[in-house]
Amino acid sequence: MKSRTILALSATALALLAGFVAAQSKPATGFAQLKTLVGEWDGKTESGKPVRASYKLVSGGTALLESLTPADESEMVTLYSADGDHVAATHYCSTGNQPQMRTPPITGVVREFAFSFVSATNLPSPAAGHMHQLVLILEDNDHLTQKWTWRENGSDKTEVIHFTRKKS
Repeated sequence: MKSRTILALSATALALLAGFVAAQSKPATGFAQLKTLVGEWDGKTESGKPVRASYKLVSGGTALLESLTPADESEMVTLYSADGDHVAATHYCSTGNQPQMRTPPITGVVREFAFSFVSATNLPSPAAGHMHQLVLILEDNDHLTQKWTWRENGSDKTEVIHFTRKKS
């Protein structure tokens, strides 16, 4: 009887250990995938307007800072960070509000990050103009597409920007 109990306990311990090891070796999180964007990027809107973007890791590698400079607007920044299995983004818009967005859970390698509006600071009302969605598509190591959706008075307008990584 003792040998069966010891065998059962040993099997349970091995199963728990295997689960722990598997959890430690899970695929890269979404945030880890976004870290590959670090560098300088040249882009164009679908109407042909130039846009520059740069990405750098900040806060000890726990956040990714995007600087986005459209040709005819002020610079804007977006800060990306891990939020459990999600990626969170706060966009510091040139309009003076700061929408916070978040992806659904990301548990494996993905090419598309769909950020949805969660809340905003400095937004006078829900009808006031603000960035409401963002989709980042990592096409390959040197090509990125961004789809920004502006919402105002219940109407959406999406701007698509195609980027190519600058070569050093």
